[in-house]
Amino acid sequence: MGKPSRATQEKRNRERAQKERQQNKEVQRLQRKEGCADRAASLEQGIDPDLIGIYPGPQPLSEE
Repeated sequence: MGKPSRATQEKRNRERAQKERQQNKEVQRLQRKEGCADRAASLEQGIDPDLIGIYPGPQPLSEE
Protein backbone atom coordinates (compact mmCIF):
# COMPACT_ATOMS: atom_id res chain seq x y z
CA MET A 1 0.00 0.00 0.00
CA GLY A 2 1.13 3.52 -0.73
CA LYS A 3 1.82 6.26 1.74
CA PRO A 4 -0.86 8.87 2.47
CA SER A 5 -0.19 12.01 0.52
CA ARG A 6 1.25 15.06 2.21
CA ALA A 7 -1.36 17.20 0.54
CA THR A 8 -3.99 15.99 3.00
CA GLN A 9 -1.92 17.02 6.02
CA GLU A 10 -0.95 20.33 4.43
CA LYS A 11 -4.58 21.06 3.63
CA ARG A 12 -5.58 20.29 7.20
CA ASN A 13 -2.88 22.66 8.48
CA ARG A 14 -3.99 25.41 6.06
CA GLU A 15 -7.61 25.02 7.13
CA ARG A 16 -6.64 25.15 10.80
CA ALA A 17 -4.58 28.32 10.21
CA GLN A 18 -7.45 29.90 8.28
CA LYS A 19 -9.87 29.13 11.10
CA GLU A 20 -7.51 30.71 13.65
CA ARG A 21 -7.20 33.85 11.50
CA GLN A 22 -10.99 34.08 11.24
CA GLN A 23 -11.33 33.77 15.02
CA ASN A 24 -8.69 36.46 15.55
CA LYS A 25 -10.50 38.77 13.15
CA GLU A 26 -13.80 38.19 14.95
CA VAL A 27 -12.19 39.09 18.29
CA GLN A 28 -10.75 42.27 16.75
CA ARG A 29 -14.15 43.20 15.31
CA LEU A 30 -15.75 42.83 18.74
CA GLN A 31 -13.05 44.96 20.34
CA ARG A 32 -13.53 47.71 17.74
CA LYS A 33 -17.29 47.55 18.22
CA GLU A 34 -16.89 47.97 21.99
CA GLY A 35 -14.47 50.87 21.42
CA CYS A 36 -16.99 52.59 19.17
CA ALA A 37 -19.68 52.19 21.82
CA ASP A 38 -17.40 53.73 24.48
CA ARG A 39 -16.52 56.60 22.17
CA ALA A 40 -20.20 57.24 21.37
CA ALA A 41 -21.06 57.27 25.07
CA SER A 42 -18.36 59.84 25.84
CA LEU A 43 -19.46 62.01 22.91
CA GLU A 44 -23.01 61.98 24.25
CA GLN A 45 -21.67 63.34 27.53
CA GLY A 46 -20.01 66.19 25.66
CA ILE A 47 -16.46 64.89 26.10
CA ASP A 48 -14.31 64.55 22.99
CA PRO A 49 -12.02 61.53 23.58
CA ASP A 50 -9.35 63.04 21.35
CA LEU A 51 -9.04 66.03 23.66
CA ILE A 52 -8.84 64.21 27.02
CA GLY A 53 -5.74 65.34 28.89
CA ILE A 54 -5.18 68.41 26.71
CA TYR A 55 -5.75 71.85 28.15
CA PRO A 56 -5.57 75.32 26.59
CA GLY A 57 -2.18 76.93 26.36
CA PRO A 58 1.32 75.50 25.95
CA GLN A 59 1.51 71.74 26.24
CA PRO A 60 4.27 69.96 28.20
CA LEU A 61 7.00 68.32 26.11
CA SER A 62 6.68 64.57 25.67
CA GLU A 63 9.42 62.41 27.14
CA GLU A 64 10.88 60.87 23.98
